[in-house]
Amino acid sequence: MKKYLKGIEISGVILMLIGCIGHRFMHYSWAIWVCIVGLALFLIQVVYKAFNWKEYAKDNSQNIIGMLAVIIMLFIIMLLKR
Repeated sequence: MKKYLKGIEISGVILMLIGCIGHRFMHYSWAIWVCIVGLALFLIQVVYKAFNWKEYAKDNSQNIIGMLAVIIMLFIIMLLKR
């Protein structure tokens, strides 16, 4: 599993990007499923790294900071849309 983590992460991010762009700008109905599959792949590698915290401490801290940044951006967007 360890040797496939980077491929799973990159595949998940690319699929999320394709799904979000396809759904938002091109209004494809299947794009939301592509985004969900990408999110699931990304979640798999995050959970694996969380269970092996000592080995992936740097990656885990980067993931936490990234997720907090996304959450803060979502709150700002929600406040601006009011």
